[in-house]
Amino acid sequence: MRILGIDLGHARTGFAVSDESGFLASPLEVVPSYNWDKLLPTAAEKIKQTGAQKVVVGLPRNMDGTEGESAQNARAFGEKLEALAGVPVILWDERCTTITAHGYLNESNVRGKKRKAVVDAVAATVILQGYLDSLKLGNHS
Repeated sequence: MRILGIDLGHARTGFAVSDESGFLASPLEVVPSYNWDKLLPTAAEKIKQTGAQKVVVGLPRNMDGTEGESAQNARAFGEKLEALAGVPVILWDERCTTITAHGYLNESNVRGKKRKAVVDAVAATVILQGYLDSLKLGNHS
């Protein structure tokens, strides 16, 4: 089953997709995300293009596990996307994913404008891979 991963951002949203076996997540694309009226149909189109049967949206919890405005926005986005696209949307804890993504990009020596252009897709990949790994361990939601 192919799964789409989404890292919602204020300025940009990253997309990642799994392979058909659900083993490996890969970066897909970064799109501007300041307007949900455009982002929701874009996300629904990505689901259609990739053949995704499920979507994992990063849930930005605070370090103490509480949820603020960004988490509420992710929940609302997930509900709207699920209704629009007709596929299940799973919310996945994304604490530290952007930090992890920057670490990967440091190791790859990706800097400057190129980093800014890909970090959100890498973060979406980290979110999705975390979910995929949990399925292998039987710790899924």
